[in-house]
Amino acid sequence: MGLWHKPYHVTIEVENNNCRVIKALASYGLKQVKVIDVRASDRGAVKHLVLIPPSQLKQVPVDVLRKAKADMQYLWLESEGCDVCGLILAYGAFLVSGRNIDSSAIMYSFMVPDFSIYQRIIADLEKAGYHVNVKRISKFEHKRNFLTEKQEHLLWLALKSGFFDYPRRIGVRELAAKIGVKPSTFSETCRRALRRLVEHYFGGDSP
Repeated sequence: MGLWHKPYHVTIEVENNNCRVIKALASYGLKQVKVIDVRASDRGAVKHLVLIPPSQLKQVPVDVLRKAKADMQYLWLESEGCDVCGLILAYGAFLVSGRNIDSSAIMYSFMVPDFSIYQRIIADLEKAGYHVNVKRISKFEHKRNFLTEKQEHLLWLALKSGFFDYPRRIGVRELAAKIGVKPSTFSETCRRALRRLVEHYFGGDSP
């Protein structure tokens, strides 16, 4: 799977006062806005799901609400991202999600091809002046059970990337492109792996 032979799933907390979406919302005079989720879009930008107190929703310009497809006080806003997102994405890693902890701290979850990429991202963030707190880091380990290593590897990447979430955080084409396989290869390997899991669960092969 290309470079993704020893992938890691990383969660970090970063003091980030330069988020463009937060700054844009502040320019409207909004306060106590919460970033609930951060996702990479299929256009190379970054989408933020923000929660705005109902009493302040009227302060958001109508054109922004229309473009953001607002659902009550929940808005999806898209931007080019901040330096933190840029540094994470620059090394071939991809952002899974993020959420606001307080007024300036944001929790980012992302995938990296290997441990050295993780180290470079953290080093670059700290070099840029960000305070980084690594909350969790996990790597793929083959369980050597009834799935092949390739099948288990792909399902692990799909799970950690949000492929099985609802709504889906990443689609087939985007995930396949990230890990260096064809969409058809991803779909077929995933289908075979899920079939094996179901057959194992129900205790036997299907006719």
